[in-house]
Amino acid sequence: LAAAPNARVDGVDASAGMLARARAKRWPDGVEFVHARAEELADAGVTGPFDGVFAAYLIRNLSDPDAVLASLWSLLRPGGRLIVHDYSVRDHPLTRLIWHAVCWSVIIPAGRLTTGDAGLYRYLWRSALEFDRPPEFAERLRRAGFTDVRAATMTGWQKGIVHAFGARRPGPAS
Repeated sequence: LAAAPNARVDGVDASAGMLARARAKRWPDGVEFVHARAEELADAGVTGPFDGVFAAYLIRNLSDPDAVLASLWSLLRPGGRLIVHDYSVRDHPLTRLIWHAVCWSVIIPAGRLTTGDAGLYRYLWRSALEFDRPPEFAERLRRAGFTDVRAATMTGWQKGIVHAFGARRPGPAS
């Protein structure tokens, strides 16, 4: 919104709790929130077309990521951009080692201490280990019809662990 103050923004999440936290903040006109799973966007009234879609920590959690990527492709107007932000640690033994160390010494114990249950945090650890390697996910995006696919990793301790992928639906930008 800082870059495009008049933008229409639809925030979508399957978690009612996350949406409640988002709705509790002050938002300008044009920002709306929708409670829906990624597999059910059309049924929830999320139809686009959008100039951009940002999906954070979503794709690795889906049982059929290709179907959701096809849905996201269809929500974009020609020339629209998709940005995916997610964990992937299958590329290098060192990143897996760092991921294990961070999860088992910080994330999982802190999750257990905070919530009384470490199951969700163990799932996070495991899902990042099982997700596509960055080149595999880039190819998955291409198979879904996206072009101009790019990948970058975050800096600091997250280098090689957290990645951002950018892609475009073919066609002229509007």
